Amino acid sequence: MGDLAVGARSGRDEPEKGREDLADPSPGPGGTPAPGVTESAAVRGDAPQVTGARSADNAEGDSVDDDTDDTVDGGEHERPRPRKQRSFWKELPLLVGIALVLALLIKTFLVQAFSIPSESMMDTLKRGDRVLVDKLTPWFGSEPERGEVVVFEDPGGWLNEPAPEPNPLQRFLSFIGLMPAADQQNLIKRVIAVGGDTVECKKGGKVHVNGKALDETSYLYPGSTPCDDEPFGPVKVPDGRIWVMGDNRQNSLDSRYHQELPGEGTISNEEVVGRAVFVPWPLDRWSTLPVPDTFDQPGLAAAASVAGPGALGVAGALPLVLWRRRRLTERAGERA
Repeated sequence: MGDLAVGARSGRDEPEKGREDLADPSPGPGGTPAPGVTESAAVRGDAPQVTGARSADNAEGDSVDDDTDDTVDGGEHERPRPRKQRSFWKELPLLVGIALVLALLIKTFLVQAFSIPSESMMDTLKRGDRVLVDKLTPWFGSEPERGEVVVFEDPGGWLNEPAPEPNPLQRFLSFIGLMPAADQQNLIKRVIAVGGDTVECKKGGKVHVNGKALDETSYLYPGSTPCDDEPFGPVKVPDGRIWVMGDNRQNSLDSRYHQELPGEGTISNEEVVGRAVFVPWPLDRWSTLPVPDTFDQPGLAAAASVAGPGALGVAGALPLVLWRRRRLTERAGERA
């Protein structure tokens, strides 16, 4: 019986017997499987007959297609049809929308472009220059430092002329950060002193910060003097505020000219929009805006650096002194 089943499957050992089994697959008398077919094959409905038929056909030289992956009539193995690619014009609105959202996020959290409307920062910045302002670092608690060029909001009374009324296109472009906001009252100056510094300048002399003279020849407008037109000081800059001046000193209404206002000419750190770091336009003016070397001279921040370690030393020694006194008290109690 077992040899007959194998022969029926292969169609090679006993081809004639296998053909007889194919010709009469009906059960024998009493419901028994026909000769040459195992009981398990009859119950399962397996097709040793079909296998035998294929093998027999192969023996006669007929070709058989063994590719059973493709199905007919929408079977579960039917290959999916490739989707048609959307046209460029249908994708364009989505691309424009993504670009606008990214531009808005960049303008809000990273950088923003500003236009220079005056000559108060010449020759560092000229009228019509575009500057990129870093707005990211203030989100992490960074504060303005000496020598940086910063953009800040008008604290009140610095700009007397009203802002021009922008047209709808200017409003939209400024909203997404592709052009400066025409209706914002912003100024741009260089930070000379920060909170805790003492700044002063006498006629014919140099600007002094914490007693150190600044060498401003690298950024002052040619022919400009540090403060001959408006001497000032000494001024103690409050904590959390800055003292700012333009690089074109004889054409800059900076901190010197607003000492009668609240803040006495200083600007709150919270009013600073960000630091100007790069000039991208016009192309022949491409440049960065680094901090001049004179602001890195030793001892410029001496007043702050001396107080800092002293305060930290006292704070660190106090717990040690208290612990030592407690131990002495406990030992005196044990001896008593």
